[in-house]
Amino acid sequence: MLAFVLLFCAPGAAPASAQTGGSPAQQQPPPPAAVNRNERRPAPAARKSEVACGGFIEQQSPVGQPQIVGAEQEHARRLFGQGDLLFIDAGAQQGVRVGQEFEVTRPRGQFRSKFSRKGGSLGIYTQEIGQLRVVRAGDRVSVAEVTLSCSDLLLGDILRPLPQSAAPAGRAEVSLDRFAEPTGKQTGHIVLARDGREALSRDQVVFIDLGAEDNIKAGDYLTVFRPEGHGTLVKSPGEITANARHGYESNEFRGGGFSNQAQRVKNVNGSKYGETVKTPSIKHRRPPVPRLTVGEVVVLHVEGRTATAVVTRVAQEIHTGDAVELQ
Repeated sequence: MLAFVLLFCAPGAAPASAQTGGSPAQQQPPPPAAVNRNERRPAPAARKSEVACGGFIEQQSPVGQPQIVGAEQEHARRLFGQGDLLFIDAGAQQGVRVGQEFEVTRPRGQFRSKFSRKGGSLGIYTQEIGQLRVVRAGDRVSVAEVTLSCSDLLLGDILRPLPQSAAPAGRAEVSLDRFAEPTGKQTGHIVLARDGREALSRDQVVFIDLGAEDNIKAGDYLTVFRPEGHGTLVKSPGEITANARHGYESNEFRGGGFSNQAQRVKNVNGSKYGETVKTPSIKHRRPPVPRLTVGEVVVLHVEGRTATAVVTRVAQEIHTGDAVELQ
C-alpha cells in the first residue's frame, strides 16, 4: 500500500520541482533598460555651411595650386554654382585622379584692423567659396563638378586639398550669464565678419585676433562683451536725458522742472531749476560695474594670429569691434 502511494505522488512532484527550480528555458528575460525620450544630445556647435564656408586669415598663402580656368557654360555666363562642370589646370601629370575633392578659395589680400591690439597685418584674408569633385582627369586639364557652393565661383579661384574639418561638439543649453566675472584669460576682439557684416546675430561667422600664438584651439568658447560704459557703437555727445528748462513743463519741449526727463538737483533745498547732477560725473565716481555681455562664440578654425569662430548665443546685437575673452 505504501509503495502505491509513493508511485502515485511521484509524477506530481516533478512539475512542482521544475517550477520552483526554474530551468533556463523558462526563466523570464530581464526588463529592457528605460529610455528617456525627452533626453536630447547637444547638437554640433556649427552647421556644415559655417564649417565649410567660413573662411580664414592665414599668415602665408600657398603657391603653385591649381585654379579654375574654364567651364562648360563659360560662353553663356561667368558665375558658377553647385552642379556646374568646371575646368581646372591640373590633370594626371600633376597627380589628379577621378573622385579627388578640392576646396575652392579666393585670397583677398593682407588684412589689418583698427580694433586689434596686434600691430601690422593679421594675415591674408581668404574666402572659402565651395568644393569640387573631379569627374574626368585629362593629362593637363581635368573636369570637376561643383558639389558645394558657398558663393558664386569665378575663373581664377584657387584650389586646395579638401580639409577634413568637423564642427565642434555643442554644449548643453544653459542661460547666458550676462554678469559673469572676467576669467582673466586671453582677450581679443572681433575684427571682421563674413560678407563684411557689422551687426551680427546667432550662427554668423566672425574672425577674432586670437590664434595659435595665443594658445587658442578649435572648440574653445569665448564670451563676447563690451567694456564698462560702452553700450553701443554711437556715443552721445551730451546728456542722455535733458536737464530742466525754464518755462516749459512738457516732454515735448524736453522737460520742465518736474519732468521725468530731468535729473535730480544737487541742492534739494534750492530751486527746482538749480544745478542738476551730470551723467559723466556719476559714471566717473562710481565703483566698477559689470561689463556688458552681448554673446558667445566657439572657435572653428585656428591660424597663427587669428581664428575663425561662429556666434552660438546672443544677448543682444553683436558688433565688429566687440571684445572677446576665453571662457
